Amino acid sequence: MREAVIVDVVRTAVGKGKSGGALSGTHPVDLLATTLEALVARTGIDPALVDDVIAGCVQQASEQAVNVGRSALLAAGFPDHVPGTTIDRQCGSSQQAATFAAQAVMSGFQDVVIACGVESMSRIPMGTAPMGKDTSGSKLRARYPEGLVHQGISAELISAKWGFSRAQLDDFSALSHQRAAQAIADGAFDNEIIPVTVTDGTGTSRTHTVDETVRASTTAEGLGGLPVSFREEKYEQRFPEIDWKITPGNSSPLTDGASAALIMSAEKAAALGLTPRARFVSFSVVGDDPLFMLTGPIPATAKVLDRAGLSIADIDAFEVNEAFAPVPLAWLAETGADPARLNPRGGAIALGHALGSSGTRLLTTLVNHLEATGGRYGLQTMCEGAGMANATIIERI
Repeated sequence: MREAVIVDVVRTAVGKGKSGGALSGTHPVDLLATTLEALVARTGIDPALVDDVIAGCVQQASEQAVNVGRSALLAAGFPDHVPGTTIDRQCGSSQQAATFAAQAVMSGFQDVVIACGVESMSRIPMGTAPMGKDTSGSKLRARYPEGLVHQGISAELISAKWGFSRAQLDDFSALSHQRAAQAIADGAFDNEIIPVTVTDGTGTSRTHTVDETVRASTTAEGLGGLPVSFREEKYEQRFPEIDWKITPGNSSPLTDGASAALIMSAEKAAALGLTPRARFVSFSVVGDDPLFMLTGPIPATAKVLDRAGLSIADIDAFEVNEAFAPVPLAWLAETGADPARLNPRGGAIALGHALGSSGTRLLTTLVNHLEATGGRYGLQTMCEGAGMANATIIERI
């Protein structure tokens, strides 16, 4: 089996996912196209050589409908013969895109593939795709007669099961902001962020290059004063074990963003005179309890380590998506990983979670962190809607 390598990875700085956010005036097709253009410019790859573009996007509705991946590559000026597709594995969509791209290369089916992702949560809010429609059907309702719940309740259930205090959640969340703010101050993101020209509410154009959701002044004490988000009488009756701790401060904020990775065979990279930055070692994808929903990274990590023949101690850096603070905290409790190696440049609580973009965004940050620190192995994992998770191990070259 051939080796699949990462030649380059890029991302936009995130914007707040609401009206007036830095990227809210940018169409998602244009946002992803800008990212693809930057990837081509940085690597010098001829886009005619790209065998496929695989894009992750969760809310495939409104302006993100009708295959946003294909629309974006055409908007970026790629030749007509380059195909593109858009996939949805919920929050792990672009991580799955990278897995599909690497697998196509490793199998010999394709030589050069771009994995990417986009989400404009300001323009296409969460819940747009179903538009109030029943997405369960009678058979799924028959299997879960009490009904499944949204992710906020799942986060509360995880907090209750693992016994996390509100202080633990807020301490972790404040640390996410502190680490991200320090990374910005140190210029740690400079090599991964590509500029996006945006127009503000006054009609003035500027270049967006700094993640908009990071708050350097965040403290656990300040977060402790925020009200809980998901407490409702119907859930209190159904889940008396919950004591309600999830707030906007220990959850990932809604954001806009795009990211992309150029993936190819090691042989093709050598033939093109390109220097790979990392290689793919192992992949896993699992299903888990859809009620708890967000615990999938725990078995996904065990599976990907087993496939790679590695232990948790062999991994130099972990990117575990911070959808809610209980997710990485439960992961830490079950894996025994070194907390200092977890999300060392901050996570989604600070940097946001632009759903379809988050997988390749985490990959971008992981590659750059391994290079900056001389680390060898990195592991990323992502909890996903309906109780799934992807995990990926890469090795710095």
